[in-house]
Amino acid sequence: MVNVGVVGAKGFAGEELIKLLLKHPQVKIAALADKMDGISQDITVIYPYLAGQIDLPCEELDVEQVAKKCDLVFLALPHKVSQGIAADFIKAGKKVIDLSADFRIKDAKIYEQWYETKHLYPELLAEAVYGLPELYREKIKKARLIANPGCYPTSIILGTAPLVRERLAGTEYILADSKSGVSGAGRAFVQNFQAAAERSENLKAYSIGIHRHTPEIEQELSYLAGKETMILFTPHLIPIMRGILSAIYIMPNSNFNTKELLEIYREFYDKEPFVRILPEGKFPETNEVVNTNYCNIGVKADERTKRIIIVSAIDNLIKGASGQAIQNLNIMCGFDEKAGLV
Repeated sequence: MVNVGVVGAKGFAGEELIKLLLKHPQVKIAALADKMDGISQDITVIYPYLAGQIDLPCEELDVEQVAKKCDLVFLALPHKVSQGIAADFIKAGKKVIDLSADFRIKDAKIYEQWYETKHLYPELLAEAVYGLPELYREKIKKARLIANPGCYPTSIILGTAPLVRERLAGTEYILADSKSGVSGAGRAFVQNFQAAAERSENLKAYSIGIHRHTPEIEQELSYLAGKETMILFTPHLIPIMRGILSAIYIMPNSNFNTKELLEIYREFYDKEPFVRILPEGKFPETNEVVNTNYCNIGVKADERTKRIIIVSAIDNLIKGASGQAIQNLNIMCGFDEKAGLV
């Protein structure tokens, strides 16, 4: 049995972590923490539907006290906030799975450019393992600090990895058009009355050309390609609570038909428990993956434009955050990778 803590328990990702961990046969939630203004509150007051499932207070974070109770800590905290807290837990000898972007980007200067804050722990930045199991499983097994991938990057990297790693498509110009439910913007956004009213009858693109997930996607695709890769990435908020659908357009290096592409994808993900390649002519929908840790992928060779179209779908709060974090926990601890997730 592994004792874990969830720091950031009041956010969407923290809530999902608690729900999933309660189903995990080899994990005990030993500590919950968040910004509490000094007032401890039972987690069932914050989430009444958890009554009878957990009896634990959510308290103001005290790293020393949480470290005494836990073997591993999940950090479901905002970007820029996590890096110092992660460092404190690592110093205390604990394993950390960080759901923020603070340890995803290996080049501190690029991180500082996109997140507009100094990275104070370059030695941990170098050590952190990017927690995408389909690509880094062996490194995850040995890690003590996991940089859990972002939700948009997960959908885009999984969608393009078979073509990029096998050098089957050009990487000079990849276009990704992604649409996300509003939970990706955080609980504060969703609880705002004006935002709630806007989301019910509105669709908008945002952070056009400047979204902070861009360098994360380019970093990972560049590693796969063995050369610098650029992506034109446009995210949108759509009037649903959760789910991400990414449509990705890429130029092949030679002519493929759809059947050949699907065979490439099936072979690449043959042993992956949470990636499903859809049959020819079928493409993902968000309602097929919501509340699961699956990534569904559909592929088409478009003969007219000589391009490949990939569509991927995930639940942004599960495969795009908390479920992937638990998948990483399972790998780190030698558990069944699907434990607590199916």
